Amino acid sequence: MNVSKFFAAAVLVAGFGASAAHAAGTCEIDGPVRFGVEPYESSQRLMPVYTDLAKLIGDKLGCKVELYVATSYNAEIEAMRNDKLEFGQFGPLGYVLAHQVAHAEAVATFAGENGKSATYYASIVTWPGSGIKSIADIKGHSFAYSDPSSTSGHLFPAFGLRKNNIDPDNGVKAIYAGSHTASFEALRNHKVEAGELNSEEIASAKQHNLYDQNAYVTLWQSEPIPLDPIAVRGNLPAAFKARLAQILGSLDFRELPEADQKFLAAVQTPALKTVPQSDSAYNQIRDLVSTLHIDLAKL
Repeated sequence: MNVSKFFAAAVLVAGFGASAAHAAGTCEIDGPVRFGVEPYESSQRLMPVYTDLAKLIGDKLGCKVELYVATSYNAEIEAMRNDKLEFGQFGPLGYVLAHQVAHAEAVATFAGENGKSATYYASIVTWPGSGIKSIADIKGHSFAYSDPSSTSGHLFPAFGLRKNNIDPDNGVKAIYAGSHTASFEALRNHKVEAGELNSEEIASAKQHNLYDQNAYVTLWQSEPIPLDPIAVRGNLPAAFKARLAQILGSLDFRELPEADQKFLAAVQTPALKTVPQSDSAYNQIRDLVSTLHIDLAKL
């Protein structure tokens, strides 16, 4: 695998929003508390929801919370490594990288309908008429990944291809669309013959009336993947970090506007809340990194 694709240089901020300062109480740290978000959806979809979420967290924390929607997964990791983020939502692979190089510590994730941490899946799909009948037929055809550092948008599809004796870099005509939404659009408009499609993007597309199940053929699907962790920077003051972790692990999204709830229920948590999460939940991602021979030390 071409590991260097995971570690392209990136600039940080694509979008920015800030919560109002907390009406009462004193923040334990100087300056704003910065909240990073991975680009798992287009910034146009993320910004309204996560601006409200930043305000909700800020109100509970008693601090001004600033929102940064990063331009890439690596940009968010770099921001935390350079002490420019206090906490952030990472993709599972992004988190594994961030834990190693930026001392990120998973403290929360999104809850499923059973009240426990939610999961999702990655898949490899094509469309009727592409000429691809099985995953073996993908070899030599155009294939859309999302971001090089995306768990379900690159890592798991690459794993699925390799398990079926296809080189995920050279065995397909790979393109990196930049996001799950862009990858889906490439498939929907037949710009590529096959590509990644995760369950969160399917849910989002359904919400926007863009998904027709009969328009796609699933060739491979992953085992359940732990959902995005919300992680804090490891070198924060201990008392502040503990209080931030407690708040992040017990958020109730029913306190947000109805439109935000609809978005989060569709793409993250049908239970509309967060639950505590631990670093060990992402050990299966580390196993996958080992299988694909990804050298995290090169970041």
